[in-house]
Amino acid sequence: MHSEGISVSVSDEAPGTEAAIPGATPDAAPTRGRGPVVAALMMGMALAALDGTIVSTAVPQIVGDLGGFAVFSWLFSGYLLAVTVTLPVYGKLSDTFGRKPVLIAGVIVFLTGSVLCAFAWNMAALIAFRIVQGLGGGALQGTVQTIAADLYPLKERPKIQAKLSTVWAVSAVAGPALGGLFATYADWRWIFLINVPVGAVALYLVARHFTEPARPKPATRPRIDWAGALCVFATGALLLTALVQGGVAWPWLSAPSLALLAGSAALAALTVYVERRAAEPVIPGWVWRRRTIAAVNLALGGLGLLMVAPTVFLPTYAQSVLGLNPTAAGFVLSVMTLSWPLSAALSSRVYTRIGFRNSAITGIALAALILAAFPLLPFPGQAWQPALLMLLLGGALGLFQLPLIIGVQSTVGWAERGTTTASVLFCRQVGQSVGAALFGAIANATLAARLAHAPMPGLPGDLDSVSHALQHPAALTADAADYLRRAVASAVGHVYIGAAIAAVLSLLVLLLLAPRRFPVLAEHSKNQEDAP
Repeated sequence: MHSEGISVSVSDEAPGTEAAIPGATPDAAPTRGRGPVVAALMMGMALAALDGTIVSTAVPQIVGDLGGFAVFSWLFSGYLLAVTVTLPVYGKLSDTFGRKPVLIAGVIVFLTGSVLCAFAWNMAALIAFRIVQGLGGGALQGTVQTIAADLYPLKERPKIQAKLSTVWAVSAVAGPALGGLFATYADWRWIFLINVPVGAVALYLVARHFTEPARPKPATRPRIDWAGALCVFATGALLLTALVQGGVAWPWLSAPSLALLAGSAALAALTVYVERRAAEPVIPGWVWRRRTIAAVNLALGGLGLLMVAPTVFLPTYAQSVLGLNPTAAGFVLSVMTLSWPLSAALSSRVYTRIGFRNSAITGIALAALILAAFPLLPFPGQAWQPALLMLLLGGALGLFQLPLIIGVQSTVGWAERGTTTASVLFCRQVGQSVGAALFGAIANATLAARLAHAPMPGLPGDLDSVSHALQHPAALTADAADYLRRAVASAVGHVYIGAAIAAVLSLLVLLLLAPRRFPVLAEHSKNQEDAP
């Protein structure tokens, strides 16, 4: 089933073309009546995309009702952990047993977690039920992307990817608004119950309209690599817990951090040992032996890393340095979600001319320049200046991410596409977790250095405390407030420099590791005339 060692000489290819391997894929999924299935995919993606943004705005009401302020960050960390560590497992299951049962199971688990969250009686129960939600969210994210690639041939794939990108863009804007409305005018529990009707419609559409292509019956009964799945889950859980909580719940060089990092390293070695011996490993070795997949994994890991700068630190900059209210600060960030899907939709015009690799190189090179320009903004500056940079950054990243995802999905057949897609998303999620830990440490170290040389005593000592003080400046003198704003601007500027370095690392991966032409498999699809 695996096509180990596939290689094509592409040095004589015309510029802009990709190497095609004829006859390497099974027939595409039936394409008649794709509209209801696409609608189901968009609703499934909306469930996952809305989850983080809709919850964040209701945190004050949740904490006020349930308590647990000291641990509320686990509402997000627990969900992220569950999504990340289950992605490879669901990818393998979808390749083994089909996309439909995995997606249906994922939606059911997600909705079960949502209902349980709505009836949580304390913060510990809510965190536990958020983890249940995450167990379903991993299936939603990976399987939706895989089905999208199954439904559409290469030339039409930007259509569905642009629609899915639009879902993320709309969710980034609508999520905080919906969360605030529910928390203010109804009850925070409705932010979880609203998932039920959306998920129910998605379930009906998938069950009623999605039919997978017939596959050859395997010679032997498929075996689930439970040992490998458990090892992957445990390794990811320990590593991400160390990254998420290090420097927050305990110091980086403390016993808990060192124990978690050492434990994750030991479990990673055990995972490699188990997976090499497994008949059907959850993370097959070919994911890293094939240059194209390995390069895309590493490059999109860099994307997860650099995305921490705008998504986590830009709102703090907008409120603390520019003095914007939370709504206006959200707008500064949201402009990126407007240009990203538009750029992604138009990226096919670029990669059909110059190829997947060159399109991605162009996008990430532009992103590196834009990120590096952020520290050059004037102080205190105007809101339109960072907003313009974020608009340009969204356009650059749309040109970078989508060609890589479509390109790598097009280099594998049906039986490997779920695993490949999951590995890409897994690396991006891990990159985001690493970025949050790394850039959080950079920001706090910069701030601590500036505050250590402050000309006035009594200033707060970390980024969260500084941001809070600047939002409630009654106790600050004008000079102290100005000094703190400059310190925050410097800290966020250093984070953006780090993000630019992450973009350069992704660029180097594509230049040095990715093949000049992706070895695209020839498709044998039928009945394409009914594409929506």
